[in-house]
Amino acid sequence: MLAVNANTRCFVCIEPQDFRKGIDGIAGIVRQRFAMDPMDGALYLFRNRNRTSVKLLFYTGFGFWLCQLRLSSGRLKWWPEQSDPENVSMIRKLSSREIQVMLSNGDPRGAQFAEDWRSLT
Repeated sequence: MLAVNANTRCFVCIEPQDFRKGIDGIAGIVRQRFAMDPMDGALYLFRNRNRTSVKLLFYTGFGFWLCQLRLSSGRLKWWPEQSDPENVSMIRKLSSREIQVMLSNGDPRGAQFAEDWRSLT
């Protein structure tokens, strides 16, 4: 089962990707272009060029989930962009709640979130 909670590390690929790729192709992008391990339990999101579809790669410990969300109409309203031209990173870390807003075709920059819970010990 796919379980995304506040502790799930979520990474979003900034540039559009070829959606003909399956699990091995998407995992290869994570390994080669981002120098990350796709089996580390993080959630990786990718979009197509037209901003009409999102692919999500997630390893549960037993196998990979590769999910695709295709919007029935319109395009994604928001997708992260390169914030620092000096740091040419093609991946950006977002919180799980920002991902949920984004997948609902919202803009997490305008959403008001409560502060993250922190242990007092």
